[in-house]
Amino acid sequence: MLALATNDENTMNLRTLLLSTLLTSNIAIADETPLTLDVYNADSNSFHVNATLVYGRTDAILIDTGFTKADALRIAAKVIDSGKQLKTIFISQADPDYYFGAEVLQQFFPEAEVITTPAVHQKIAAKLKGKLAFWTPKMGENAPKNPVVPKVFNGNSLKIEGHTIEIRGTEGEHNHRPYLWIPDNKAILGNVAVYANVHLWMADAQTQAEQNAWAKQLNEMKALNPDVVIPGHMKAGTQLDAANIDFSIQYLKDFAHAKQSSDSSKLLIDKMTNSYPEAVLPMALSIGAKVHKGEMKW
Repeated sequence: MLALATNDENTMNLRTLLLSTLLTSNIAIADETPLTLDVYNADSNSFHVNATLVYGRTDAILIDTGFTKADALRIAAKVIDSGKQLKTIFISQADPDYYFGAEVLQQFFPEAEVITTPAVHQKIAAKLKGKLAFWTPKMGENAPKNPVVPKVFNGNSLKIEGHTIEIRGTEGEHNHRPYLWIPDNKAILGNVAVYANVHLWMADAQTQAEQNAWAKQLNEMKALNPDVVIPGHMKAGTQLDAANIDFSIQYLKDFAHAKQSSDSSKLLIDKMTNSYPEAVLPMALSIGAKVHKGEMKW
């Protein structure tokens, strides 16, 4: 016998259908709302380092924290001005200019979890004491008092409002230098491999194997065909596009060639300065040249 629904049952079924439709619609809206990428670009005192606020309709994730207390305060202002709830602070690199600001940011956003990959965590923990001893006298009030060591995050992606932020580059020789990829935005960010109109920090790539690993990672990024590329360090006003990857690849090649044809750091510096007259952060070139020509230990 066919069962006939009562008026009450029909009303209940209609309400259930409407609620289901609304919930599905809300999920779709969350998935379709594009993520906004708001970049904080520090000045030369902080090595032109970048931090990026990624946010959707209500929530935000911060990628890196700036170097100084002043940097962190300016980044905190960006978060507050956005009106979004900061859920996570992801530290992409083990260099102090990527995580020293976490202490200040946690004071403003205590609910935000500070995380990083296992390899980056290991590097930070191993070198923190030495980094503090070196930088605190130089930074004064801008130095962290009780620096935050990010928690280990073992996942391979971050989530925000239905969007996925992939954590890439976590294997191989440069597993401590990961980068992030947002497929929905076709955006690369959170990395130290890409520079833009800034002299590369070649002191951290002294061997040919290290330089090859660096170039390999850059080519992996390029193969993603990104629309947006936010460098780890950049000159103010730089366009955030794939040309920044090309700049970094070419710089590695030019440095290797100039090194081979130079018998002193001075000559190497002169050649690279002539090749990149608009590049900032000459300190990086000076230190890198001296290290590569055996005139300085790093």
